Amino acid sequence: MAGTNSLKKRKIVVLGSRSVGKTSLILQFVENHFIDAYYPTIEANHQKTVKYKGTEFQCEIVDTAGQDEYSIIQSKHVIGVHGFVLVYSVASRNSFNMVQNVYDKIIDFCGKQEIPCVIVGSKTDLLESSSPSRQVSSTEGAQLAKQNHAAWVETSAKSNNNISEVFELCIAEIEKGTSAYIKQEAPPPTPSKTSCCIM
Repeated sequence: MAGTNSLKKRKIVVLGSRSVGKTSLILQFVENHFIDAYYPTIEANHQKTVKYKGTEFQCEIVDTAGQDEYSIIQSKHVIGVHGFVLVYSVASRNSFNMVQNVYDKIIDFCGKQEIPCVIVGSKTDLLESSSPSRQVSSTEGAQLAKQNHAAWVETSAKSNNNISEVFELCIAEIEKGTSAYIKQEAPPPTPSKTSCCIM
């Protein structure tokens, strides 16, 4: 039986197009505040404990620079990672289209059929203002998640809507394949090439 101070550790990487609100989402979750100004992210790591089904998980959350169609998925954003959060803005069709692109790149890198993943439609607060109207429907977001066997949720970092749910859903997706992950954690024979640790 694990002691109370030996939390399960999980690494989650947050990816998506530039300016979709990845940093705002993470900081609202980790530090409980919203940053209105936009500063392009290079990369930052955050720590937060997430409780799921009575178990506490020590999560390392990686905030990445924005992706575009020419971006290459770096090995550090895949190897040793347990789950992924792929973010688009509900007010940006281009950012929505990029989600499938990023998902496919991760799949190709790892040679997996699917990954523990949550697809997030961010910035729903924009729909309540005079800012750009919705370009991606809830139905489209849910359908994209379904075809990729991922969880899905819409959020607003500004109003703190569904922010904690993003990471709880990610832990749930990760835990679906915990047994497979544990098997991969056993000391393997010397591999011919680098392999991924995700399920």
